[in-house]
Amino acid sequence: MTDVIRRKIDRAKAPLAEGAPGADRGWRLALARAARDLMGLDLDFRQLSVTRASLAEVLDEAPDRALVALLDGPAAGLGVLLMAPAVTSALIEMQTMGRLSAQAPPARKPTRIDAAMVAGLIDRALLGLEEYLAEEADLVWAGGFRYASHLEDVRPLSLLLEDEPYRVLKADLSLGTSGRDGAVILVLPALGKGSLPLAEVDAEDSTAPTFTMGFAEQVLQVGCALDGVIGRLRLPLGRIMALQPDEVLALPLAALDAISLETTDGRSVARARLGQNRGMRALKLYDIESQRKPAPGFSGYSGHPPAPDPEPLVELRATG
Repeated sequence: MTDVIRRKIDRAKAPLAEGAPGADRGWRLALARAARDLMGLDLDFRQLSVTRASLAEVLDEAPDRALVALLDGPAAGLGVLLMAPAVTSALIEMQTMGRLSAQAPPARKPTRIDAAMVAGLIDRALLGLEEYLAEEADLVWAGGFRYASHLEDVRPLSLLLEDEPYRVLKADLSLGTSGRDGAVILVLPALGKGSLPLAEVDAEDSTAPTFTMGFAEQVLQVGCALDGVIGRLRLPLGRIMALQPDEVLALPLAALDAISLETTDGRSVARARLGQNRGMRALKLYDIESQRKPAPGFSGYSGHPPAPDPEPLVELRATG
């Protein structure tokens, strides 16, 4: 049913442009707006270039003591954003003091706290770039990336990133009226792993009525509650009523790397590992369930096995 609705929604959209370049202009607008809206900092782009480079060339291009932000993208793709110390310090000053000091602080190695303070701006800029490219072919390689983590320096990138061509968007910036300048370098895989912004229409649906865009937005915004189930315990009612504070219930089959993501009616839709992202608990999906069926329960109470599933109802028919 979901696939049918999505096809109808896609057909209601106007044909999208294919092959129109725009990542350079989109990144210019998105980064400037993010800095202005979140930090109150005006950025002046002295120069913005879009080039292709190998992984080795990317590592050589990194500014000294740059803030290294690893980016997650479509189909497990990885990118990186490199921020020069002058840009990082300016963003930190705008958040802590609300203005830039007359003299730039000495360059230092960025910390994890620095990365956490600028992560919101990075995500806002990447989202703005994606929205700008919604109808352009550059979306296939520039869309869908978000901040993932901070690296101490660029050396681990040689192990984390694939040895493949990359598109490099290098922005030389002037920071407000302070006279400071610095570079922000966005590095994304050249062979895009995202989806082209071109809605394809199935021939079998060509005569079906189209959905309005208003209805499409309502359908796609409907919420769905999911529960991350680490383990499930089934006990007799009498045992439950006898529970006391500080009592410990053993979950013998529970595992933090085998969590079931389930709907409210107990249907398992994915498997995940428990972890954290930017200080919050998070689940990383590693398997999407192909069979939508309830995850099996188990008993952690010896001597009282779980009650058997009820027998299926049998329809009685007259034999007369």
